[in-house]
Amino acid sequence: MYEQVNESVFRCYQCGKCSAGCPLSEDMDYPPSQLMRMLQLETPEVEANILRSYTIWLCLTCETCIARCPQEVDIPKIMDFLRSESLRRKKVHPSAKDIISFHKSFLDSIKYTGRLHEVGLIAGYKFRTYHLLKDLPVAPKLFLRGKLKLFPHFIKGKSVISRIFTKTFREYKGKEAEK
Repeated sequence: MYEQVNESVFRCYQCGKCSAGCPLSEDMDYPPSQLMRMLQLETPEVEANILRSYTIWLCLTCETCIARCPQEVDIPKIMDFLRSESLRRKKVHPSAKDIISFHKSFLDSIKYTGRLHEVGLIAGYKFRTYHLLKDLPVAPKLFLRGKLKLFPHFIKGKSVISRIFTKTFREYKGKEAEK
């Protein structure tokens, strides 16, 4: 795992600017600077803690950390890698299940329409998480105000988006086979 992220991890000298600027660092079990230090340690125990942490799922990839980092460590890219490793190794934090469901629903919406369709996103998320009736009273209000479109708008060139998903999935599966 470390050879995948070590290029930038070892440039970090723990100034803490990433954690100071992160809008969610107070809610994370390990703030970004601490996570970078943990990655620098390269021990199996620490690796397991990182992959099971809630931090990697809370990261918004807002890139505030990169903007503040004097070494330009790409923490969001590292977080993306850690999330995929966490899923691959089945070491996901229990509280991250809803986040993963939202992520999958979001990507499904884009894959099938070429853009975000809010009703499809909400429906996919609710069915995946079994929160079917939660927030239901809000739906009619949103619909009456024109905030929810029942039918998706498909983009021109949707096949290009589908090919991107197909190619990415194929490349990911190829990397899985190599490991």
